[in-house]
Amino acid sequence: MSVIHHPRVAWDAARTLVGAVPDDERFRSIAGELERLLGEETAQSLRETRDRLRSAPDDGRDLVEAGVWRVRIEDALRSHPDAVEPLRRLVATAQPRWISS
Repeated sequence: MSVIHHPRVAWDAARTLVGAVPDDERFRSIAGELERLLGEETAQSLRETRDRLRSAPDDGRDLVEAGVWRVRIEDALRSHPDAVEPLRRLVATAQPRWISS
């Protein structure tokens, strides 16, 4: 049995979620899975993040949003520990090739 490092899963998931914003198809897929794992409120927050990122100039806001999502996901995993492994798998399959560990 392996140990899953929750902060690492949260950080990788945050980068993946924010990185999915430019690709509508990828974003819809990830948002749907996030809703299944962590609920409608979390998926709605992700859609709001997408709206903020699309309306803002390229000013580094994506890094701020990724930081916010890291904390949000860490908090969510405390109340949904059963979502850790499915979220880790989602990240592993959804990350673009340029995001590597």
